[in-house]
Amino acid sequence: MSPIAGIEDVAARNLCTGCGTCAFVQPGEIRMIDDVDQGRRPLVARGADTTRALDACPGIAMGHPSSHPVDSDPDLLPDWGPVLEVWEGHAADPDIRFRGSSGGVATALAVHCLTDGGMRGVLHTAADPTAPLLNRTVLSRTREEVVSAAGSRYAPASPCDGLGVVAAEPGPCAMIGKPCDIAGARRAARLDPRLDERLQLTVGIFCAGTPSTRATIELAARLGFDDPGQITSVRYRGNGWPGDAEVRGIVDGQVVTRRTSYEDSWGQLQSRRQWRCHVCIDHTGEFADIAVGDPWYRTLGPGEAGSSLILVRTPRGRAALAEAIAAGHVVATRVDPSLLPRSQPNLRRTRGAVWARILVSRLLGVAAPRYTNMPAWHLWLSLSPRDKARSVVGTVRRIRRRSLRRRHQPTEWVAPRATTTSPSPRSE
Repeated sequence: MSPIAGIEDVAARNLCTGCGTCAFVQPGEIRMIDDVDQGRRPLVARGADTTRALDACPGIAMGHPSSHPVDSDPDLLPDWGPVLEVWEGHAADPDIRFRGSSGGVATALAVHCLTDGGMRGVLHTAADPTAPLLNRTVLSRTREEVVSAAGSRYAPASPCDGLGVVAAEPGPCAMIGKPCDIAGARRAARLDPRLDERLQLTVGIFCAGTPSTRATIELAARLGFDDPGQITSVRYRGNGWPGDAEVRGIVDGQVVTRRTSYEDSWGQLQSRRQWRCHVCIDHTGEFADIAVGDPWYRTLGPGEAGSSLILVRTPRGRAALAEAIAAGHVVATRVDPSLLPRSQPNLRRTRGAVWARILVSRLLGVAAPRYTNMPAWHLWLSLSPRDKARSVVGTVRRIRRRSLRRRHQPTEWVAPRATTTSPSPRSE
C-alpha cells in the first residue's frame, strides 16, 4: 500500500474527517467544500505541496503522549483516555438547558467564557442560514449568538477552517467541536504559536459519527420534503431531552413543520456516516479540556429536563468548569467515575470493534489511521464472539460496498438556497 503523500491522498483514500484543519494550516492552497455523499472535504490547488497540512491532519494519526496528567483516573484511562473528574449537570439557564442537546452544558460553558471568562470569542458550528442543509463555522462574540446555535448538528462540519480567526484575535478564545475537530486543533496549535496562545479552552462533544448531507436529504424526504429546495431549516435534536428531529419547509406555498423522534432519525442518519468514523477510536473528546455527552445510564422519564455528562480532561478544563459553576452558569455534581462506562457502553464496544476494522482494512489494502497510546486490543478481547465476527465481516462488506480500495475524488455540491418568501404557516 502506497504511503499518504499529501492532503489529496487523505481525502481520496477515505481518511478525511472533514475537520478543516488543513485549510487553516495552508489557507491559500486548501479550501473546504461540501460533497453531498462524503461530507466536508479539502479541495487542493493544483501543484500545491501540502506536507505542512499533513503534519496537522487528525485523519491519518492521533495520539497521546506517553505520560498523562498525574491525577488521571487509572480505571478510565485505558478505555476513555485521560479523565480527571466526572460530573453530571446542566445549564443553569432553563432556556439554554431546553435548547441544548442534553443539559446544554457546552452552550453554558461558551456563554460563561464570553460573559465572565474573559474570552474574545467561541469558535463553533451553526446552521448555514442561506443553505439550511449545510453547516458553517462561526466565531460567536455574544451570548445571543452562542445560544442561537444551541443543539447538535448531525451534518458535516469543519470548524477548524475557522482557526485562523482565533489565531488573529487579540485575546483568548474557546472552541466547541467533535473529537476529531479538537484533535486537529491541538495538532495545528503545535505548528502555530499564535493559535497555541489564543486557544485557551476546548470543549469536545461525544460523537458516534458524522452522517453525510445525503442522509439529511433522505430523512427530509421521508418526512415529505421531496425537493431539498423546499427545506428552510433542520434541527436534529434539542428543545427537550433528547428532543425530536424537526424539518421545516415550504409545501404548496405554506410553511410546514414535520418531526420524528431522535431515535428514529438517528437510526436513519447513522447508516450514511463517513467511513473514517467507522475506524475512529476517539468518540468522547480525549484531546479536549472538557468533554460532554449524554448520560444514558438510566431510562428517561416523560418530559424529563436535560442532563449532561461532563468529563474534565485537563487542569485547564477543571478550572474552567469550577469557574462556570461558581459564576452560576452551570449546575453540576461530581459523580462516581463508573457513570461514564455505564452511560456509553456502545462507545466502549465500538472502540474494541475498531481494532479489528483497522486490521482488516490494512490486510485488504485500505488505508487506516494510526493511533498512539490509545489502546483498543484489550477491548477487542472483551467482545462477545458474535460482536467480533460482526466487526470483521461487517468491515469486509463495507470495503466492498463502498469501493474503499479505489480513490474517491471529492465533488463540490451546490446546496439549494433558503427561500426569501414569507408563506403562510401550517402545522402538521
